Amino acid sequence: MTDDPAQTLTPETLFSDRSIWQSWLDVEAALARAQAEIGMIPAWAAEEITRHARIEAIGEDRLRQSIRRTMAPILSLTRCLAENAGEAGRYVHWGATTQNVMQTGRLLLVRHARGSMDAALARSFERLAVLARDHAETPMAGRTNRRHAVPITFGFKVAGWIEELGRAVDRLDDAGRRSFRLPFGGAVGAFHSYGEDGPALMAALARELDLGELAVPGRTVNDLFVEYVVQLAMFGMTTERIAREAYVLMTEEIGELSERLDLGVVGSSTMPHKINPKHVVRLQAECSRLRAQAAPALEAGLSSHEGDAAANHLLSSVLDTALPLAWTVAGDLERLLDRLEVHPQRMRENLMRTGGLVATERLMMALAPVAGRSRAHDLVHHAVEGMVEGGKDLETKLLEVPEVRAMGEDELRALLDPAGYVGQSPAIARRLAEAAEERAATLLG
Repeated sequence: MTDDPAQTLTPETLFSDRSIWQSWLDVEAALARAQAEIGMIPAWAAEEITRHARIEAIGEDRLRQSIRRTMAPILSLTRCLAENAGEAGRYVHWGATTQNVMQTGRLLLVRHARGSMDAALARSFERLAVLARDHAETPMAGRTNRRHAVPITFGFKVAGWIEELGRAVDRLDDAGRRSFRLPFGGAVGAFHSYGEDGPALMAALARELDLGELAVPGRTVNDLFVEYVVQLAMFGMTTERIAREAYVLMTEEIGELSERLDLGVVGSSTMPHKINPKHVVRLQAECSRLRAQAAPALEAGLSSHEGDAAANHLLSSVLDTALPLAWTVAGDLERLLDRLEVHPQRMRENLMRTGGLVATERLMMALAPVAGRSRAHDLVHHAVEGMVEGGKDLETKLLEVPEVRAMGEDELRALLDPAGYVGQSPAIARRLAEAAEERAATLLG
């Protein structure tokens, strides 16, 4: 894309008419330079074409009116560019076809969006690293099936977020290696208008645009875009899972997380006591919309023969929705994480709600060498059942078991302390904090 500050892109303007038209002009200019490089057109012509390949020089109103008449956007664009370029205009769009330019231009915009996403994701990884390290030893209840399982630390939970988000980025990188390839082979992909110079032109243009090459650079390579959209949907799934988990932990009755809101933010127009989460709910809605783009993207991949305008229209529509959404999701994840507040005391209180039940696995494993694994499980399980039915506290009921009584009250109390039974949570949290920092540096580099 052009380096003109006036062309600074945002999620809202990524696929605006102006941005798309400029991406096509960028492709036309790069095509001219590549053709000059291999001697297909004069070098002076490529210089003139490049100099005039700016939407400001052509004029948005002029181009829009032309497109309205021709209903052929690339034809209108190249006519306007040729008129502006004077004698060099004879070499504009030399041997190219409409879909070559359209697909390549959109590919440049997709890549631009990914670069901006990476910057936001890098900052998210940095924030996750801080959370994982600062709370590597902050105990909380691990939950399975929405019930207390065994104790963990909040840093361990964040470590899981880090690793899953890392996998989402890996998948995008992997898809990008296949997707960012130049679909520029003429009318059907066999270089008819370029003849034996076609492969050389493909190589030169790929270098100009910093894209990979295709062995069959046809017009029905929609699968390249489709795979990328599907991986963006997977990124949306991962981000939504993080947001949903945070949202649940913000529940009044749990209260282990909250959002830091600016002064003056209002929760409800009718309930003055309400302080509603704002960022996490918007992020979940955006992620849901992003995930929903996978299905229509797969439909767009069902293109036919050597060219299919219907499939291409659908694909353009999907890209126009998915890419700005993914860019927005990446930015809003960063904002949520930056405003996330952790409440260790509430985590501790919730952890202790079961009165040591959450750590009974530790007691079971301490009994196993004496009683055997299965019997140890049954002894503890029946004691817990008896506690619930008989209304006794856990320690009293457990001390009725001879094997437990032999341990002594102090050791039993220590074994049932949830904060002392977090497994490798701290070590995992610190290791993933370091991994998150490395990931952030890579994304920024």
